[in-house]
Amino acid sequence: MIGSLDWSTLQQLWWLIVSVVGSLFVFLTFVQGGQTLILTLTNDDNEKNLMVNSIGRKWELTFTTLVLFGGAFYASFPLFYASSFGGAYWVWIAILFTFVMQAVSYEYRRKPNNFLGQKTYEIFMFINGSVGILLIGAAVGTFFTGSNFVLNDYNLVQWTHPLRGLEAAFSLFNVSFGLFLVFLARVLGSLYLANNLEHQSLVGQLQVSAFNNLLCALPFLLYVLIRLVLMDGFAVDPTSGDVSLVSGKYLQNLLEMPLVLILLVAGLVLVVFGVVINRFMGSVRGIWPSGLGTVLTCLAVFSLAGYNNTSFYPSKADLSSSLTIYNASSSHYTLTMMSYVAIAVPFVLAYIAWFWRQMDSKKLSVEELAADDKSY
Repeated sequence: MIGSLDWSTLQQLWWLIVSVVGSLFVFLTFVQGGQTLILTLTNDDNEKNLMVNSIGRKWELTFTTLVLFGGAFYASFPLFYASSFGGAYWVWIAILFTFVMQAVSYEYRRKPNNFLGQKTYEIFMFINGSVGILLIGAAVGTFFTGSNFVLNDYNLVQWTHPLRGLEAAFSLFNVSFGLFLVFLARVLGSLYLANNLEHQSLVGQLQVSAFNNLLCALPFLLYVLIRLVLMDGFAVDPTSGDVSLVSGKYLQNLLEMPLVLILLVAGLVLVVFGVVINRFMGSVRGIWPSGLGTVLTCLAVFSLAGYNNTSFYPSKADLSSSLTIYNASSSHYTLTMMSYVAIAVPFVLAYIAWFWRQMDSKKLSVEELAADDKSY
């Protein structure tokens, strides 16, 4: 059946697959969000170690999903990978460096004779959860604001800005998008820890933290949404493939793709609902509606950027160099073969869900942590 799909259908299918992986990564940034709370919410080393070990059991999932996202993008839309990673390499190097800092921190934070000191590695975790997520948000923001690159006839990329991608952090839209993701990660981190820890006073602080961080996220979210419906977008002529600026393109996408609008609204409502039941109704299970809401919201964002004849990686320097899911994808044969492999993904996700349930079947307590000589 997959082999009979035409090329354009496979291209749209793989944009959906990439979007799902990217959305799952954003949900898993509750690890990064939790890391930013370690220095501010804890009163002693026991509480700090509790939080580190709770999110530490999941940090590899976040890192692996980020790598999977990059790999899926490379395999399905190699021209984007070549253009962005080959041109805007400073921003990607900075992002990856913060994740290396994270991995090192979990490994060495409490090692004997740690000459940098425990506090240094906790600061590294904070940098990964704040600067790293901010830069990822700024990079994704360029899907809507455009980047500074030109492709020649041989698809060789020439970046036209000396900062090589870091200039994305000077766009108010991109920074607002990044800050929204930072505070969203802190919301998710607070919700996850509240659900996973057996520590009454700390859970109470986390419930307040989730609500406060949601309030901090709202101004950036509102700015991003308002700019999205008002800004010019990069439209693609389906016949010629020419890219042009169209007023209100992303608002047009929302109206012409009602399912995407439903995903966006439902996602945001679920995020808020999870925080509300956590803060005002005494439930510690808010991570699940908020997590689902995060995935749905991100799916809507990716759909706005790539579907409905829209350039998902526009060039501000040369509109004709802009990338779409059609001119940036792999061949029909490659996408077909990858699609057969992707059939196994639901089974992998089911295994992860089962393993997650087993790992979190019992809340983490100070007593359990004290008995674990391999804790972080």
